[in-house]
Amino acid sequence: MSDSRFEVFEDIIQEMMMVYRHDDRPWLIGYSGGKDSTLLVSLIFQTVSRLLPAERTKKVYIITSDTMVENPIVKDYMHSSSEKINEASITQQLNIEAHIIYPEPHQTFWSRVIGLGYPTPEPPGFRWCTERLKINPMNDFVRDRIKENGEIIILLGVRKAESTARLRSITAKEIEGYLLNPHNNIGNAYVYNPLTEIENELVWSYLLKDDSISPWKTSMKTLFALYQGESLSEEQSVLGEIDEKKVPITGNSRFGCWCCTLVKEDKSLQNFIDKKVDNWETLTKLREFRNWLVSIRQDPEYRDTKRRNGTVYKRGNGEIGYGPFTLSARQKILRGLLELEVKAELELITIEELREIDKMWDADGDLNRRHLADIYYEVKGVRLSWDDYKTPMFHDEIVKEIYDVAKKHEVEPELMAKLIVSVDKNKHYTRSNAIKKEFSQIINQDWLHQDVLSGEM
Repeated sequence: MSDSRFEVFEDIIQEMMMVYRHDDRPWLIGYSGGKDSTLLVSLIFQTVSRLLPAERTKKVYIITSDTMVENPIVKDYMHSSSEKINEASITQQLNIEAHIIYPEPHQTFWSRVIGLGYPTPEPPGFRWCTERLKINPMNDFVRDRIKENGEIIILLGVRKAESTARLRSITAKEIEGYLLNPHNNIGNAYVYNPLTEIENELVWSYLLKDDSISPWKTSMKTLFALYQGESLSEEQSVLGEIDEKKVPITGNSRFGCWCCTLVKEDKSLQNFIDKKVDNWETLTKLREFRNWLVSIRQDPEYRDTKRRNGTVYKRGNGEIGYGPFTLSARQKILRGLLELEVKAELELITIEELREIDKMWDADGDLNRRHLADIYYEVKGVRLSWDDYKTPMFHDEIVKEIYDVAKKHEVEPELMAKLIVSVDKNKHYTRSNAIKKEFSQIINQDWLHQDVLSGEM
């Protein structure tokens, strides 16, 4: 490399070549499509391409997590990049595989929010989404590779202060325990961080070289266009306006799930809208729905007064705390999401998720059992494939009679519904202990005995 600024990258590539040759353990890289993971994958491509074809025996997995609620623009970029990586690997015989991984259907954002009524994530600590949508799918993939290979090495794109001069002071025998460290949570997985403390300016400059074309033949200008910052940094003086639409670039922007409720305002999404990128009108519709989700999170009309396990708690001001979204609220969220799908002409929730949500609603005491199928038909105009099998447990008049009797005898209608669902679920079991245990759990939930527990009786 003739540019002296890039000598640090040459040192990193030399080190990576040494680590690659050290053993036959597969490499795994989490590729988000952001600048740091793109830098790491670029260096990996160069590392492997410099090896002789006979030396390229190590499988390298490039893994992208699709949370299924990604910003549509970012999602298209991630999937396109993954495809191009595979095409380039096959053409160049690099033994690199790119994979897109997803959360399990019952663990997705909408399955949890619409199916079980999980309150949407809220700062600072109520962040149930990251583990389910990103961490668990990645860990499952890693463990599957460990089962196949015994051990695996995870490469990180974290940039930290450590001199690349270490290359000159180590030998292949010293790699283990120095460059590779055991993973904190996954057995037989080791962590390798080949990147050092590199300024954003140098990252961008390196990715911009060679006419901004990546080793897998995509334009890095697309990536830069995603980094539209809400405020300009010192990088503008170095990089200026580098994409075709003259969008100023900074290194501090973040992009994530379009429905993220952890922030007051999704500045990345808003900047796409402000710059009127392609399909910005669609992004506006997504933003409006996301803002509505935020607005109903603390609305008592939409929230239960007990947790899903039946416990009741009081907040610091002495008031009863909120539980999950009520079933009627979840039905309203689903209807709004499906209507948004139609308006935006995007798939925002999958059929697999709808199937899981339908099961969750049934288990929550929905004696009608037709709500999801009917909402889908009313919005979409077509029937779900399992629509014919969704028959009510009881006809509406019978359900009304059940609730009237419950009210007459001062029994909570929700309790009656849960007990009926429990009987139906366990009716084919020959052992009676199962239904007795479940009945006991239902009847003894805190919310049914709040007066006694609070000392009011």
